[in-house]
Amino acid sequence: MISVTRFFTAFVFLSLAFSAQAQLMDKKALTLDAALKITAASLVEARANNWNVIIAVVDEGGHLITLNRMETAQYGSIDVAIGKAKTAAAFRRPTKVLEDVAKNRPTLSTIANAYLLEGGVPITYNGQVIGAVGVSGVTSQQDAQVAEAGINSLGLTK
Repeated sequence: MISVTRFFTAFVFLSLAFSAQAQLMDKKALTLDAALKITAASLVEARANNWNVIIAVVDEGGHLITLNRMETAQYGSIDVAIGKAKTAAAFRRPTKVLEDVAKNRPTLSTIANAYLLEGGVPITYNGQVIGAVGVSGVTSQQDAQVAEAGINSLGLTK
């Protein structure tokens, strides 16, 4: 009887192990090289327009990969750029969308640590968010333009 119980227990554990493996999925991750490429292209866009900005690139979990401050960009924009990137990654949409929604639903602005200002843009690969870019230092629309220029340099499918 004990050997039957052990067999059954082993069978259950093996079944669960195979079941767990079947639930895993392949997913892409943003690399440091990709983040540096995004940053370089964003800097080209900012310099072409004489805009002094901060550029933050985060992974899908909102963890900072790169942070760049142009020489004369205001220090106050550092936390804003990081916050925009983290918000875009966390909500998996451009912060412009959240900014627009908050105009009609002011309670949305009470979400802790969320930056509801345009300029945070998720990085999407095959429909999956793999990171985000946040830019701050000029107008919100210009910040978004700089972020998009960086993301577009990767040539990813949306």
